[in-house]
Amino acid sequence: MDDCSGFIETNLPCPDCGSSDALALNENGNTKCFSCGKYTVHENNKTNMTKEEKQKKNADFLYGDLLPIAPRGIHLDTCKKYGYYVGDYNGQRVHIANYRNFEGELVGQKIRDKDKNFTINGKITGHFFGQHLWPNGGKKLIVCEGEIDALTVSQLGSNKYPCISIPSGTNSAKAAFKKNLKWLELFDEVVLMFDMDEPGQKAVSECVSILPPGKAYIAKLPGKDPNELLMQGKAQDVVRAMFDAKQWSPTNIIDGADLFERISTIKKNDSVPYPFEGLNDKTKGLRKGEISLFCAGSGVGKSQVCRQIAHHLLTQTKDKKVGYIALEENIERSAQGVLGLELGKLLHLDDFTVDDKYIKAFNKTVGSGRFFLYDHWGSLNTDQLLSHIRYLVKALGVEYVVLDHISIVVSGMSESEMGNERRAIDVLMTKLRTLVEESNFALILVSHLKRPEGNRGYEDGIMPNLSALRGSQSLSQLSDICVALSRDLQGEDKNITKLSVLKNRFSGDTGLCSQLEYCQRTGRLTETSISEEF
Repeated sequence: MDDCSGFIETNLPCPDCGSSDALALNENGNTKCFSCGKYTVHENNKTNMTKEEKQKKNADFLYGDLLPIAPRGIHLDTCKKYGYYVGDYNGQRVHIANYRNFEGELVGQKIRDKDKNFTINGKITGHFFGQHLWPNGGKKLIVCEGEIDALTVSQLGSNKYPCISIPSGTNSAKAAFKKNLKWLELFDEVVLMFDMDEPGQKAVSECVSILPPGKAYIAKLPGKDPNELLMQGKAQDVVRAMFDAKQWSPTNIIDGADLFERISTIKKNDSVPYPFEGLNDKTKGLRKGEISLFCAGSGVGKSQVCRQIAHHLLTQTKDKKVGYIALEENIERSAQGVLGLELGKLLHLDDFTVDDKYIKAFNKTVGSGRFFLYDHWGSLNTDQLLSHIRYLVKALGVEYVVLDHISIVVSGMSESEMGNERRAIDVLMTKLRTLVEESNFALILVSHLKRPEGNRGYEDGIMPNLSALRGSQSLSQLSDICVALSRDLQGEDKNITKLSVLKNRFSGDTGLCSQLEYCQRTGRLTETSISEEF
């Protein structure tokens, strides 16, 4: 095909449309009119046309009359510029939108009847309507959803600004953008002015990410589409939307200038205190939207600490709901543990009487309507677990969830599911973190530790550090608070548990914080003064 990029003479009159200065002549004698878009091959060059070009030129295209589209408020000069005709097809009066390539050759037509039924003549796929008018790009390009809208926007800009439309509805937008990306990059700004309905805005979201960063702009209309606003006498709203279009950025990229109200409004501290004062001093309490991880060696007392936190939430608040998922014990043991803290008895060991005191304690804790247990023992499918946690939060209104413990969740995975423990915990922690953020609840998570080097274990009183967490660094990385428990199970102080904050994303305050003494009669942990050697 002859190259028409090297014009040797411009501003010539066009014999086809009557323009006085829109015709350009290239070195081969071929001409291109930038008003009507017609490309004419010189007689001497016609023998060089390929078979494909001849087929295109001889295609059975529909011809019509240049007329204003009065019912849509479109003027004659606008229709003339774009090659938008009115003709007859199958006994009906129709609109004819001509699609041309950059050489001005007619490659396809989109024929529309009064009932908005469309017929395609030739090939329009991958072409924008009106694209041929601006082969070299420019400053601002407006992309509309339909031809009538493109004509509308162009007309409201005195037909000076590049305006085009996608070929075949919103489903064709993404493909057209991809195919014409190099041409779109010739413009400084590409403004997407699609219909404001759901399909239109979905197409916008699909197309903006195709364009280079900083080039896509989105126009917001106070009505369905540009032509509808024109017919409602709101032409100025279309023009305003064109020039007020906002540069697109991903929804999770926020301009700091938009955060003034959000960060300048004093928010009350919605944290709930732990039952241990020293831990509160460090962490400033338990907050929704955070993961608090408790780690310790086997038998040190992680589960007992969790029970006491759950009991504290039930008895020290009036409306907070607690979800309790203990995978190493049945729900009877969990319920008796929480109820026993209220009664000051080890119900699973001692005989008890169901009297008024018992019933009152039950109604205050386990039977309060604010305590929900998960009836499952051992490992389980992670997606199932996440679904059940989501149900606790979304359907039942639970704000605080205890998961004891994460290690057992992954232990029952098949080798193909897990790959290895580290990878399995990585995936699960990421999903838990996402769920906590999305659903805004507090997750109290328990984790085991890997065996330390040497002869002494964590059951001998060694205080763990973050590197001791078993399986994956994501346990510490994705948690907001990490608390380690230490107890010498065989020592003289075997009933003394020490707490140390290993990580504190909220306040940054870490270190030793609490010393708890376990009462074998009541099952309660009572905070005591930290000993000097501690």
